[in-house]
Amino acid sequence: MRSTWRLFQVMQTLCKYRLDELVPVEDHPALQKLMQVGPWRFYPRPETPVAQRLREALHELGPIFIKFGQLLSTRPDLIPAAFARELAQLQDQVPPFPGDEAVAIIEEALGQPTRELFSEFSVTPLASASIAQVHAARLPDGRQVVTKVIRPGIESVIRRDTRLLRSLAAWMERLIPESRRLHPQQVVRDYELTLFDELDMMKEAANTSQLRRNFLNSPLIYIPEVVWEMTRKPVLVMERIHGIPISDIDALRSANVDLAKLAERGVEIFFTQVFRDSFFHADMHPGNIFVDASQPSDPRYIAIDCGIMGSLSPRDQSYLARNLLAFFHQDYRQVAQLHIDSGWIPAHTRVNEFEAAIRSVCEPFFNRPLKEISFGQFLVRLFQTARRFDMEVQPQLVLLQKTLLNIEGLGRQLYPDLDLWQTGLPYLERWMQERIGPPGLIKTLSRQLPQWIEQSPDLPGLIYQALEKAGEPQQAAPPHPGKAPTRSRWQWLGPVMVAIALLSTLPGWESWWSRVEWPSLLILIIGAYLWFTAGPQKE
Repeated sequence: MRSTWRLFQVMQTLCKYRLDELVPVEDHPALQKLMQVGPWRFYPRPETPVAQRLREALHELGPIFIKFGQLLSTRPDLIPAAFARELAQLQDQVPPFPGDEAVAIIEEALGQPTRELFSEFSVTPLASASIAQVHAARLPDGRQVVTKVIRPGIESVIRRDTRLLRSLAAWMERLIPESRRLHPQQVVRDYELTLFDELDMMKEAANTSQLRRNFLNSPLIYIPEVVWEMTRKPVLVMERIHGIPISDIDALRSANVDLAKLAERGVEIFFTQVFRDSFFHADMHPGNIFVDASQPSDPRYIAIDCGIMGSLSPRDQSYLARNLLAFFHQDYRQVAQLHIDSGWIPAHTRVNEFEAAIRSVCEPFFNRPLKEISFGQFLVRLFQTARRFDMEVQPQLVLLQKTLLNIEGLGRQLYPDLDLWQTGLPYLERWMQERIGPPGLIKTLSRQLPQWIEQSPDLPGLIYQALEKAGEPQQAAPPHPGKAPTRSRWQWLGPVMVAIALLSTLPGWESWWSRVEWPSLLILIIGAYLWFTAGPQKE
């Protein structure tokens, strides 16, 4: 009954704001007739732009739809730019719930009265958002902390509203076949998972601790410390930070903060998180970023709210880095081939056609000074072009693109002459060199070595089986006409030599191996054995 009533509320709001205009009916006659008899026709058509009406409707529908609108605002590759700009105005501030309810949630979760848990506790919230609100407090040992409390009843609201969003996405795919490439149902599922992750303060606390460990004692960014003994699923207690909001440019200037350095450090933080750690803060909007201005010439970021984090696989990291480097060097052929090799573009795509399309996007940017190039706009244009070649939405890159747009937006707000490419390029090139050079090889070997050692007791048996199999007569395949006989068992020589080399690294083998100077002789004997026992294939 509640779901039915909620559906009625949503439909009434959509009709009131005449959002039927958003449905593309030109190429769908049946849908066009359906839209002509819908209930929205009983409502007058507002004079305001439809993008503004969408924002107002989402705001009226409540926190979950507001956050969905915020998510859409970060996807200008999927929606028109006018809609992205309008939805970006959605504020994350919602009316707070009573402080007494927050106290009750804290006491139930921690099993003690707040007067025993804290020496001071402010019932009036510092801030209130759609998922949780924050209260200032002080621990008995004198530390200043903030207590983040999940909004009561929000889980049932999320389940109810995301169920509706899933239904709408399914209808969208059914009625508008062109929308399937954008995976609306998958977008809603990802959004739902993100929301439920934000409901678990233990997950946010774990993310915060990991990010803090990654940047411990770093001059770039400071992450507050979690008070684990007072953190539960509905409650997070952490160190209270004091800084200047990143969006308060006047305050930063008044404090004589080096804005150029601050902007460049933001770019360095992004590349460090993505390529060094593969663990990046994916909600870096101005409300979550502050500045430690205690040393104005050496400013440091402060990040909070680690509920949404992103990561990339080593494969995606590599493809992304190589793509960025190829873009910078204007190697459009490489860019096109990388898109196909990575599976982002269908394998049947003609490389030369895709290369030409990419060149038409990139060249206008490269003909301008680098400081005038918006990397965010560049990515949007690139993805719009790639859509013509059936590039599907890459879920693993959605958070990355959103974060990059946020970082560049913040950086240019701080320092309009920010050159994102020149700032990030040295770091990107250094990472690639470390990945494919000797340091990267050593790191990979050190990571794999414990597994090899664990499997080492099986190596003698494997070597014996390989030698035994190599000596067995095999049915020769009919030779290709005109092709010379080949020695089929050469294939065993390489694995055997590798196995012997691995054996030489095992504990206890060093002293035995060093007593004789015959490793090369042994390998030669094995190779000769394989050669003479294999013989040429018979015709």
